[in-house]
Amino acid sequence: MTTFYKKVGKRYVAVSEYSAELIDSFSNGAHLVIVGPGSKFITYKIDENLAGLIAAGRYAKDVMVNAIMTASEARPSRIPLNQNQKQLWDELKTSFNDENFGMYYSNATHIADEGISALVKEADKMLQNPAVKKAYEQFLLVYKLTKDESS
Repeated sequence: MTTFYKKVGKRYVAVSEYSAELIDSFSNGAHLVIVGPGSKFITYKIDENLAGLIAAGRYAKDVMVNAIMTASEARPSRIPLNQNQKQLWDELKTSFNDENFGMYYSNATHIADEGISALVKEADKMLQNPAVKKAYEQFLLVYKLTKDESS
């Protein structure tokens, strides 16, 4: 434990304590930790039945963000009718250094996070049904028996 002090008048008063062990500790329950190059994602107190779904959503996040960014690129309100119009549009984009010409869109990462959250909430609702939960458990069993270890 490291104690931090603040000077009050002529005295030092303890204001907080820090413990690296405590910061990285987990409370009771199921938690999901995904570590990648330069990142760490932790979700606390999850339904262990949803761990695979949450992890899959997190792994799919970058792909989702790229797809959303591509889909939300600035473009004319209608598809260019000919090659000349497309060329002019591309020149316009280049003249603005491929920026969105001052137009603003929702942050693709935020949109993906919201999509994953909605997916998790919906799956949680679905798994309240015993038949759906049993089918999901069977799906996980079949997947574990057939998955390629190299992927």
